[in-house]
Amino acid sequence: MTPDVVDLRNFYASPLGQAACRSLTRAIGARWSKLTGLHVMGLGYGVPYLDSFLGKAERVIAAMPEKQGVIHWPPHSPSATVLVVNTLLPFADQSLDRVLMVHAIETEESPADLLDEVWRVLSPGGSVLVVVPNRRGLWARMDTTPFGQGQPYSRSQMTTLLRHAMFSPIHWSEELFMPPIPSAMLLRAAPALERIGAALSLPFAGVHVIEATKLLYRPVAVRKVARQRSLSPFLVPAGAQAGFRRRPLA
Repeated sequence: MTPDVVDLRNFYASPLGQAACRSLTRAIGARWSKLTGLHVMGLGYGVPYLDSFLGKAERVIAAMPEKQGVIHWPPHSPSATVLVVNTLLPFADQSLDRVLMVHAIETEESPADLLDEVWRVLSPGGSVLVVVPNRRGLWARMDTTPFGQGQPYSRSQMTTLLRHAMFSPIHWSEELFMPPIPSAMLLRAAPALERIGAALSLPFAGVHVIEATKLLYRPVAVRKVARQRSLSPFLVPAGAQAGFRRRPLA
């Protein structure tokens, strides 16, 4: 089920949503710190994270799925949002340099088709950054947040999905080690919980954060073609048999 845009906006306005946004913004910024001259698109509901790209990238666009709905963004500037069909993005081939996907893959009916479309609009050497719920994490087990909606993924499942769509994962991290509980005490301890979880590589983080680059050619293994012998009728012209008879000795 795709969360409604109003519910997503309300979540990120809450103390729990703001704490999650700070943690993920830090992880995203660590990977994409240099965006000068690049065209960046957020697909899904990425506006809380796209704010940090304004003034750095050449162009920043927020593409929101039709089933989710759309809001005006940035708040005090001309709108840079567009309502889209995930598998029919209204962008030219190779027109984007970076694509951030948040609240996108886990609620998509055909994630393979979605990644194929992202591959199409990315420029050669472009990269995608995917934030997806961890199937072993506590956030995926509680539907009180947007990260508890849709289909969560394991690391191996996401690796397989990206590689089939001709992406090569180059970086992997896990975030949201704090529990999805709006407790004032836990929210104050959130930065410490994130540092401890990352340092100990705890397996129950809330989300995976994967960066993958676009591959231009898919490696294909060479397969041996089995040769089969087949028997077919052989027609002998009339009278040919006489030519093969042995002549009587004189």
